Order: sequence, then C-alpha cells, then structure tokens
Amino acid sequence: MTTDHLVPADIAELYEVHEWRNAVGILQTACPAEWTEIQFALRKFRLLRSEVQTAGGSRSSIVERLERPLKDAGWVEKQFATAIVVDGVQRESPTHAVDCFKGRVAIEVEWNNKDPFYDRDLNNFRLLFDLQVIDVGVIITRCSELQAIFNELGRGASFGNSTTHMGKLLPRLRGGSGGGCPIVVFGISPELYVQDKLI
Repeated sequence: MTTDHLVPADIAELYEVHEWRNAVGILQTACPAEWTEIQFALRKFRLLRSEVQTAGGSRSSIVERLERPLKDAGWVEKQFATAIVVDGVQRESPTHAVDCFKGRVAIEVEWNNKDPFYDRDLNNFRLLFDLQVIDVGVIITRCSELQAIFNELGRGASFGNSTTHMGKLLPRLRGGSGGGCPIVVFGISPELYVQDKLI
C-alpha cells in the first residue's frame, strides 16, 4: 500500500510522482503546512521554452523560478553541522547542504546535474532522517520524456543520458539508497512545457 494517491489530481497530471515509505502520507499528516507550500510551488511552475534554450550555469533560471515560492515562504538552503564522537574524540562531519529546508522537510531540486548527485541527495536524506532531523525528503527532477523536447530544440546534448532525470533516479530509490527515510519524487513532465516566445 502506498500513499501517493494523496497527491492532488491536478498535480499528478503535471508531474510524474513516485514515493518511498509512504512519504506523501507523512507530508500530509505530520508536515501539513510544508506540504501546502510544496503544492503551491508545484502548481505555479511551468517549464518555459525560452529558458530551456538559454539556461546555463550551476543554478539556472528554471531552478530559481521553481524554488522562488518556497524561498518566499521561508524555506532556506541548509547545511547541518554534524560530528562523530569516538572515545571522546570528535570529528566534524558536516552534511551536504540541502536546497530547501523548512520544519522537518528537505527538498533537493535536480534539474540538470550529473546523475551521481542523486546518490549524494539520497545518502544525505538517509543520514538526516537517522539523526531525527527530517521526517521526509523530496526530490524535484525532470521526466526522462523531456529529452524529446530538448532534442527538438537542439539542446539534446546539454541534457544527456548521464544527467539527472527520472530514469536514473528510480532504480536508486527503489533499491533503497535513501535507507529508511520516506521520500517523494516529482518529475517535471512534458505537460508543464510552455512554448513561450524567445526574448
């Protein structure tokens, strides 16, 4: 039994949704305010042709627009200062910074990175969950089906098979790379694509 049926129908029509360990149910019941804000951000987002053709750099305008409603609602980039203590000797072991954090929810946005970034994200979620810092991890990434659009726009080489897309994430998620941490994934689908005018 899964709880992904709790994702509102309008969001499920726009995003490819997968969950691990009933993450949506936990969001809805244990983190309702954060869940409402995530839904608002997902509903507001559209994938613009103009940005696909011009986006670049480590934090593209696509990611910034997707995260903006969350940041406006008080979500912050967050790195956790953790340490390992053995026989009284402490060694610093800071976590990787999560893109958006609020309450007990961590969000990573993986638009166009190398696919090993998924390993980093899932391991980070596992660690933060085991340390009782988060209840749920969320990954927003792109559906593999978007590749056809990128190819049509002449941008296919910039969004290759070895970059972050759902086909690279699901085997890791289903293989338990996130450990016991409940995780929900939202894949940006072709339904979100808008052919706006180039600037």
